Amino acid sequence: MSASDITQYFDYIFMAMLLCIGIAVIRLRNLFAVVMLTGAYSLISAAWFVSLDAVDVGFTEAAVGAGISTVLLLGAMLLTSREADETPLVRHLAALAVTVAAGVALFYALGDMPVYGDANSPANTGVGMDYVQLTAEQVVIPNVVTAVLASYRSFDTMGEVFVVFAAGLGVALLLGLGEAKRKKG
Repeated sequence: MSASDITQYFDYIFMAMLLCIGIAVIRLRNLFAVVMLTGAYSLISAAWFVSLDAVDVGFTEAAVGAGISTVLLLGAMLLTSREADETPLVRHLAALAVTVAAGVALFYALGDMPVYGDANSPANTGVGMDYVQLTAEQVVIPNVVTAVLASYRSFDTMGEVFVVFAAGLGVALLLGLGEAKRKKG
């Protein structure tokens, strides 16, 4: 059995775990359990990204998806009830219709995707190959992804950090974290 066969089994295991957690999230009414399961979903997604050799995406998913999002959802949950209200059947059917329509659109678009590993695909031609070739001489970082994020896209990455910070600050203000000091004084 080759290494690629073993990693393919891990892919199937990760997909099955994500599917089980997704079904559990849909079925549960306890909001605390839902928040914890979404954090677990993000961690499993991060592990899957790492197994697919997308360590940077896995790290971001672990930090933002499992870390910050879980903390923000727990904070927001403190302002709501612990149990979700019953949802009418019409809303379930509407959600099912939107999900099926999105799934059909994705499967329709699948035909336009390039073959996996195709050397002539848009991802393997054009500016991407320029980054791969020029990174070694322009930036002294051996990992191409890190070099692109730290040098070529540094302003974009800094902007993303500002957006995450602003979102966290906005949630903190909405939760009224500074309100306790004002009431004491």
